[in-house]
Amino acid sequence: MSEGSLEAPVRHQIPWQEDSYYDEASLDAELRRVFDICHGCRLCFNLCDSFPTLFDLIDAAGDAELEGVDSKNFKKVIDGCTLCDMCFMTKCPYVPPHEFDLDFPHLMLRYRAVENRNGKSGFWNKQITKTERNNKIACSMAGLSNWATKRNNGLTRGVMQAITGIHKDAALPRFESQTFEMRAAAEPLELNTTAPAYGRKAVVYATCYGNYNNTGIGDSLRRVLAKNGVDTDIVHHGCCGMPMMEQGDLKGVAEAAASIAAAFRSSIEKGYSIIATISSCALMLKFEWPLLLPDNEDVKLLSENTFDAAQYVVDIARTEGLADGLQPLDGGVTLHVACHARAQNMGVKAAELLRLIPETKPKVLSRCSGHGGSWGVMKDNFEIGMKVGKPILRDVVKAENRYIVSECPLASMHILQGMERIKEVDTPDQSLHPIELFAKAYGL
Repeated sequence: MSEGSLEAPVRHQIPWQEDSYYDEASLDAELRRVFDICHGCRLCFNLCDSFPTLFDLIDAAGDAELEGVDSKNFKKVIDGCTLCDMCFMTKCPYVPPHEFDLDFPHLMLRYRAVENRNGKSGFWNKQITKTERNNKIACSMAGLSNWATKRNNGLTRGVMQAITGIHKDAALPRFESQTFEMRAAAEPLELNTTAPAYGRKAVVYATCYGNYNNTGIGDSLRRVLAKNGVDTDIVHHGCCGMPMMEQGDLKGVAEAAASIAAAFRSSIEKGYSIIATISSCALMLKFEWPLLLPDNEDVKLLSENTFDAAQYVVDIARTEGLADGLQPLDGGVTLHVACHARAQNMGVKAAELLRLIPETKPKVLSRCSGHGGSWGVMKDNFEIGMKVGKPILRDVVKAENRYIVSECPLASMHILQGMERIKEVDTPDQSLHPIELFAKAYGL
């Protein structure tokens, strides 16, 4: 044993099917063990709201020790966690294989799983996780949905906040009247048969956001792939379960994982790679699902054959080489590195991708945007998220680049909304996914 772990972090399987996982006395004992170690270290004080909340509770106790904190106050700490995994991946010196064996995000997940089993998750929190159902309904009446969810709609947003808990000022994704699957089926693309990577085959997993909310990401990806000779199928077998995981519904996530992984098996066996348009979804397929279903062969196979969008295109560049045609961009680029891209432990592939564009040297920012998936739009969290995101907001403004890009579209929305609060700054109409900027450089 050493004081700090010098080895690569190792994650344990999540024993969500064992009754002991939900034992509240055991959970409280583990929370106290971990929180006491965190209190003695405090290296993660500036990552998210969980840690300052914990340390404030301890400092306010009579003896400034954890023993003086009532366990009922731990919920404030758990509710501040966005499951971004950055404490585990980048800061904590005590993650396994260290003897202290800390995995703070998955301990927060365990607490939420206990809440979920005990029926304490809340009705509307559960309804928000039904992304597949919600998106289908919203897209079927996209005009009305987009009108109702506009931030300046004083008629609906106040009511929405009162009923669902979604903050009335939080920017929400738009809904497409045609899904990415529909658009791709209606417009087949011709492959570049002279490209060095011609012969590759990939299935683009549309994901909920890419299929229903922003079809431009997937469309840019398939155009870049066609330009490079990659034959693609576009599918959306269902939600990856990240929203359910945020609420501790591990059974629901596992059921989705088993179903979707089984649906992908035939494509993988035919030689297709799987590419996720959104980094959070790629993280689920690659890492979270195998921790929930370690013995499921379909899940294992999918994990081994899944790529993040930027990761796949960079692999083409390294292995076969890219098709000609990339042109310099007409402005500088600021890249926000999404937490769930970093959590995939693959390096900053989005930055590598953008550096492939001639004369492009992106300004890379890796601090949290403060959004945290569905966490950041909730009434109790929105302003906290804005506070957490201030450091990266300052850096974005200081960079003064024309393009702002992120692999997390929700983080992008959060950054733009923060920029609106700085009156002297011109806020871009939109931010882009790195693959959209790459397609622009190709003239696609």
